Amino acid sequence: MKVFQVDQQLVSAPIHDVTAEVHRQLDLLHLKPPQGDVAITAGSRGISNIVAITKATGDWLRTHGARPFLVPSMGSHNGATAEGQQKMIESLGLTSDATGMEIRSSMECVKVGSVGSGDVWMDRQCHEAAGVLILNRIKLHTCFSGPVQSGLTKMMVVGMGKIRSAETFHSARPDRMPQILQEMGSMLVRSGKIFAGLALLEDGLDETAEIHAIPGDEILKKEPVLLERHRHYFPTLPCDELNVLIVDDIGKTYSGTGMDTNVIGRRGVHGFEDLTRPKINVIAALGLSANAQGNALGVGLADFITRRLRDAIDERKTFVNAFTTGDMQRMAIPCTLKNDEELVAKIRERYGDRCWMLVPNTLHLEKIFVSEDVANELRTHPKCQVNSLPIPLDFQAGRLKLFSA
Repeated sequence: MKVFQVDQQLVSAPIHDVTAEVHRQLDLLHLKPPQGDVAITAGSRGISNIVAITKATGDWLRTHGARPFLVPSMGSHNGATAEGQQKMIESLGLTSDATGMEIRSSMECVKVGSVGSGDVWMDRQCHEAAGVLILNRIKLHTCFSGPVQSGLTKMMVVGMGKIRSAETFHSARPDRMPQILQEMGSMLVRSGKIFAGLALLEDGLDETAEIHAIPGDEILKKEPVLLERHRHYFPTLPCDELNVLIVDDIGKTYSGTGMDTNVIGRRGVHGFEDLTRPKINVIAALGLSANAQGNALGVGLADFITRRLRDAIDERKTFVNAFTTGDMQRMAIPCTLKNDEELVAKIRERYGDRCWMLVPNTLHLEKIFVSEDVANELRTHPKCQVNSLPIPLDFQAGRLKLFSA
């Protein structure tokens, strides 16, 4: 089988000096931070320039009289242990040496109040600090839609609330999650502990495009506006219908569900209406990112996987994450084939060679590969450039060479 390389023209608007922009935005708050310990949340994976941005935030707080420290804020992720969450943020480069800040990791929480679906909790280190600065990227959520999705509010509610608030939030029906997020977020803001938020927007090439500092009591009001700005940057597939999608690498580095549901058109939540676009008949995943540290939540969104992906799964970590969210289908193990070569051969045998697309992951979509029929369709696409020379699907020791070449 031969494929054609397609280069997508995605929105590119990188900030060239993120340190200066962090300081500029925080200066625009015209707010003096609490004069004591101030926690900075950390934990979302795949954020561009996260070490420089976090260090710049800590430096600014220190310059203005505060004593900043980092708090791993990851809900139930990485086994829901203090040690696991600290190791995860350190694997992102957020070490004490790199940021100049102490890491205080704990799963202990303080109850702040209750909402309809349960109790609202705050990490004890954050609760005992003079204030908290919520730092996170704004993006579409993989489970629900609404004015506030994945960003500052969710980091505040689920990340900082550890497994206890994560259980409260995920016990709500997906159609109720936006309201519950608002209710839990409002309660945390009223606690008086949230000094400010630092919201990051990334462009279509996964680079920092915008940084916005927001007073703590305005986070819930301003985040919906930033979510709409994010849609301008969000990369998507250039086709609404595909027969086969091959994803070379999945993992929480790329999306909370391994593969971004807004890209593949599958949410995998039983009993609730799925996304309508794109429509993809078969999805196959070949590998699990090493940075996911074994958490393969979202593997159940695929129809086929390889043995190397299956062997990379830490079932305990994946179970804790899936069990907390309640979406057990997302960790279900799909049909497993020996290697990339056998997987591709079996799919071709059953589904043919038409309407194929191969992507490195669901975050980096600037260079993709498609079958000849899709290439012909995309030649008139205003944001796609199709290479005129076909490329054979070659394998080395059973592994696809397309993205490693």
